[in-house]
Amino acid sequence: MAKKNKEPKKITKKLLNKYRLVILNEDTFEERISFKLNRLNVFVMVTITGIVLIAGTTFLIAFTPLREYIPGYSSTSLNLKATQLASTTDSLETVINVNQEYYKSIRKVLTGDVKTVEFDVDSAIQSQKLNPEEIDLAPSARDIKLREEVSKEDKYSLFESEKSSTDFSLFPPVKGNVTSGYDVNEKHYGVDVAVTKDTPVKAASSGTVIFAEWTAETGHVIILKHNNNLLTVYKHNASLAKQQGEQVASGEVIATAGSTGELSTGPHLHFELWKDGFPTDPLNFIDFE
Repeated sequence: MAKKNKEPKKITKKLLNKYRLVILNEDTFEERISFKLNRLNVFVMVTITGIVLIAGTTFLIAFTPLREYIPGYSSTSLNLKATQLASTTDSLETVINVNQEYYKSIRKVLTGDVKTVEFDVDSAIQSQKLNPEEIDLAPSARDIKLREEVSKEDKYSLFESEKSSTDFSLFPPVKGNVTSGYDVNEKHYGVDVAVTKDTPVKAASSGTVIFAEWTAETGHVIILKHNNNLLTVYKHNASLAKQQGEQVASGEVIATAGSTGELSTGPHLHFELWKDGFPTDPLNFIDFE
């Protein structure tokens, strides 16, 4: 038991034994600096210094830009550029999807690939019939107040506040006899107007040229995009006066009539009118004679 008690005392004594650290001048052996130390002090100082170094290094890595120089950490500028590229890529994908849908509608114009919708008129009317006994037709207080406000606005308004989306006027591209009319069953989505060769073909309305090329079946074709999701198509031209991307005014010459393409049987203009991606009878809007 005595030996076991002596061993801790020896360890404690070794830790608390004092030592002197002296720094001498090598030439004169003059004492310059001296420190009184013991092993416990040295251990505590080394431990505290290690903790401070570890804490300082952690702070530099976590809260300063110096971490970018350590392998494995990404640069802030690179992260910013990556975020910007991801946002730009997403925007481009959206634009591409919109353009693809737009090109599909143009492809339908060129190929005439239109699906007609068939439905039973009687069943459609029957589905819209309602039983008046099951509906409360009495106007509410809010409805009465709204009707009064609308009646006052209509009474004192001098101009119409809105116009229908189909309220537009078109300029006749050529003048002549209509030899073939609009016929969905025959997939003839326009009208054929007989004219002499090299007759000027004019824009039906102001817009942008979105297609001006040669096709084997319809010869020189030019397509204009107008407001209200409206497209006008001019086929079998002898030559084109406008290129893709150009702006044209209503009545401006865009081509000369001819008889180009495999489907042409003589000098004429094949004119088509498309609204919201579907063909429309041009005779409802234009008088060619």
